[in-house]
Amino acid sequence: MSKNKVQIFDTTLRDGEQVPGCKLNTEQKLVIAERLDILGVDVIEAGFPISSPGDFTSVEKIAKLVKSATVCGLTRANKKDIEVAAQALKFAKRPRIHTGIGTSESHIKFKFNSTQEKIIERAKDAVLYAKSFVEDVEFYAEDAGRTDNEYLARVLEEVIKAGATVLNIPDTTGYCLPDEYGAKIKYLKENVKGIDKAILSCHCHNDLGLATANAIAGVQNGARQIECTINGIGERAGNTALEEVVMILKQHPYLDLDTNINTKLLYSTSRLVQDSMGMVVQPNKAVIGENAFAHSSGIHQDGVIKNRETYEIMDPADVGVTESSIVLTARSGRAALAYRAKNVGYDLTKIQLDDIYPQFLKFADHHKEVNNEDIHHLMELNHIHKTN
Repeated sequence: MSKNKVQIFDTTLRDGEQVPGCKLNTEQKLVIAERLDILGVDVIEAGFPISSPGDFTSVEKIAKLVKSATVCGLTRANKKDIEVAAQALKFAKRPRIHTGIGTSESHIKFKFNSTQEKIIERAKDAVLYAKSFVEDVEFYAEDAGRTDNEYLARVLEEVIKAGATVLNIPDTTGYCLPDEYGAKIKYLKENVKGIDKAILSCHCHNDLGLATANAIAGVQNGARQIECTINGIGERAGNTALEEVVMILKQHPYLDLDTNINTKLLYSTSRLVQDSMGMVVQPNKAVIGENAFAHSSGIHQDGVIKNRETYEIMDPADVGVTESSIVLTARSGRAALAYRAKNVGYDLTKIQLDDIYPQFLKFADHHKEVNNEDIHHLMELNHIHKTN
């Protein structure tokens, strides 16, 4: 793999589906998995096979369906989980078992009632056992964000020796600040023996709204895989949003990092996931929200009409949106009114525009938005006819 390539590991069908009320049936999962494969994700985490018969069946069918991406199944660090995942993945062209265990003091003490040394042994044993089924084994150090760096490095050294190919460094609780998370990745890159044999992966949660920032800090410091979901869905406040990290890397070429994602499919993929899960995307969501390329302020509208780049750093077409949206409200100026009127057939003269604009403002003051039908009505009231 190129040192400048960042792999995109999509966990919409596993971590994303853990959102209350977002359960998908197998057929829905297959449709989304096929779209993710076409989108260009490198890894599809298809589910947690031992969690239910339905999840096992979904992972198995996705493994048969997917043509290009690696198909991954999640397990805990125990033999039964790993055996079931291996069985579900047996038809995958590129199977990966994702196994791991909590490494923070909190997890070791309260979740496992164990010791650091015993956790290392369990981690090694899990990776060795997974390796007996598949070549590609990813290890997750749950709650790595709150794990002491020196101990985390010891854990990772042992699982690399056991055959781990990817090392997942989750900020499970979304607690880290970007500089802290970036420094953790840098420390591991510089202090883990054998680190060149594995890929460091960022798995960040959004409890404090920092998932995307943390993931980017991670790849800036040497990680080469980002674990994310479409629309940033996931438990609690969600996960790193796929569309955000992909477009950040695309829009900042000086980072010299890239992905295989076909960004023109981002908007339609977002809508597919939204419709399938019933998880509505907030209008102001970065990149794919309904308002991401919408302008209602007169100053902004004038600038965008003259040159899109005055207020847009992305071309809407790059993410699959047809065009920027000029939304008419009481904050809109003459340029926006003239622009929208022309779009529906009225090429207004300056005199006509000056005459109708005060009426438009009075109307807009009483409505949240002025639509095309309202424009036609205003034109009829002023006896202005279509020019095309």
